[in-house]
Amino acid sequence: MTVRDSETMTTGSALAGRLATACAFLMPVLCILWNMDAPTRIGISILTEQFLAMELGLAIAVLYLTSGFRGTHQAPGLLNILLGLVGLATLTYAAVAFPALLGEIAYRPVSLTIIGSVVVMLVMEGVRRGSGWTIFVIVMIFIVYALLAHRVPGPLVGREMSYIQLVQYIGFDPSAVFSTPLTVGAVIVVLFVFFGHLLFRAGGGEFFTDIALALTGRSRGGAAKISVVASALFGSISGSAVSNVVTTGVITIPLMRRGGYSRTDAGAIEAIASTGGQLTPPIMGAAAFLMAEFLDISYMTVAAAALLPAMLYYLSVFVQVDLIAARDGIEVVDQDVPGIREVLVSGWHLVLPFVILIGALFGLQTDPETAALYSAVSIIIVGAIRPYRGNRITLSGLVAVCVETGRSMVNLLLIVAAAGFIIGILNVTGLGFALTLMLVDSVGNNLVLILGISAVISIILGMGLPTSGVYVLLAALVAPAIVEAGVDPLAAHMFILYFGMMSMITPPIALAAFAASAISKADAMATGFAAMRIGWASYIIPFIFVGTPTLLMIGSTGDIAVDLGKMVLGVVATSVAVVGFFTRRLGTVMRGGIMVLGLASLPLGLAGPGWTTINLISIAVLLVLLTVEFLAGRRERAATVSGAS
Repeated sequence: MTVRDSETMTTGSALAGRLATACAFLMPVLCILWNMDAPTRIGISILTEQFLAMELGLAIAVLYLTSGFRGTHQAPGLLNILLGLVGLATLTYAAVAFPALLGEIAYRPVSLTIIGSVVVMLVMEGVRRGSGWTIFVIVMIFIVYALLAHRVPGPLVGREMSYIQLVQYIGFDPSAVFSTPLTVGAVIVVLFVFFGHLLFRAGGGEFFTDIALALTGRSRGGAAKISVVASALFGSISGSAVSNVVTTGVITIPLMRRGGYSRTDAGAIEAIASTGGQLTPPIMGAAAFLMAEFLDISYMTVAAAALLPAMLYYLSVFVQVDLIAARDGIEVVDQDVPGIREVLVSGWHLVLPFVILIGALFGLQTDPETAALYSAVSIIIVGAIRPYRGNRITLSGLVAVCVETGRSMVNLLLIVAAAGFIIGILNVTGLGFALTLMLVDSVGNNLVLILGISAVISIILGMGLPTSGVYVLLAALVAPAIVEAGVDPLAAHMFILYFGMMSMITPPIALAAFAASAISKADAMATGFAAMRIGWASYIIPFIFVGTPTLLMIGSTGDIAVDLGKMVLGVVATSVAVVGFFTRRLGTVMRGGIMVLGLASLPLGLAGPGWTTINLISIAVLLVLLTVEFLAGRRERAATVSGAS
């Protein structure tokens, strides 16, 4: 290669990088204009699919202009730059000509075949580069099935489709690539990601950490409690458990290590706390908005249903980190702890966007995208006027936030576009109905077995995907079978979301745990198994709310209160047994007894009406055992103090 060739390639890469930056900048800007109804205000009529095509085209351009065939870590070559430009040009044309093309779809024009082929191939290759092989292989299996469905024997046989029919349908039709997943991703999720980036540009990360430090830093095991609180706060607006880990973990994991937690436990606590943020209202990694669209219910209903399970999840984690600290003699954090009043006086303005967000969603009952837009505007105003720890939002900072938002949305938009391919194939072939019947029939309509199989499938399919991608995939493939078995649709969708997210802490591909282990410098697999141990409640809670829908706020206030009380007692007791410490170390027999009674105290509706008697007896015996242990531990401490004096 000559010097001139090298200079030409360098110049080309630089131009590609600038174009990618411009495309990334445009993604949230177009979304904001769309949600402000700007086209209509200036007298232009634009279909939703036209907007979606532009957003997808920009996402494809950003990916291919910034990555090579070996992934995003490799610089793009000439071919990748050309692919990015082709993708952008194709989808721009599709957006402009969409109404005319839609009218011609019955005639199978060549232009639609070209558009469909380009969209399918570039989306699939983009998914492979950005998100790995898992979802690529899954979607490819469905595409191959669609082409060969008429040759498949047995109940999975489907209608015959040619290549032209398939790519025109899944690569262009509003029921496939431009269906609900991409709509929610491009219209709603982009704005919430923009909101999150703005918040952190204004000092939200430091504010969350300071709040967590002020609330828990003076208690035993305060370092781990800071991690739990900070990760819950950040994770509730983050779209990825892994990004949550690497954002908060660089602060909290070293803090836990200095406090006395082992490398393995420090990484595991951060992983489980960060993963739980994706299950915590108000945003739930954007899955809440997708769920509301899939089920055709209000966002408020989804957020309310998610509240109690999330509280119980974090109760379990919080109790365990406190008891681990007591068992291992871990004290308060080794740094100055600010007062909560001091933190709020300095950063009260960063609470305002959340007040606006929650007020708009639950008080005014606005659309999620409108609420996110209001909140984003409020952050821009308060962040420009009143910086927190020197973090002021400037015009250049606002431009940078737009670019960061666009870049962070690329993989998600490609994943939901690929999920649209699956939804289209399920619809056109009837495979979704066939898979549901096969799963239900294979286990004889046994609900517990259906749930168990669905949980395993959800963990496997969820490995390596962001929250929204996990949910969309599982909502299309797994949830219908659970609903067919008689489960409430909301409970079924919450069930798959929980187990999809548990892939983040479940070896062998526990990405959140592995990311945390890289920071704590612990063994990755050991960190994953420790996260499973500390996060035990997350594997049980979904089975409970399927059979006991009161935990999803379905039922009378009295029933909800009673079942919540049972859950709190059972979760605390089982957490005590998992750690092996209450007010003193537990013996093997006592530990096993509390474990069994704690689990038996949970309101397990799936076990049938006879469980109520077992439940009440277990609660009574458990309270006696805990009282005995509490008094014994207090006597031991008194004797120790007396002996020392």
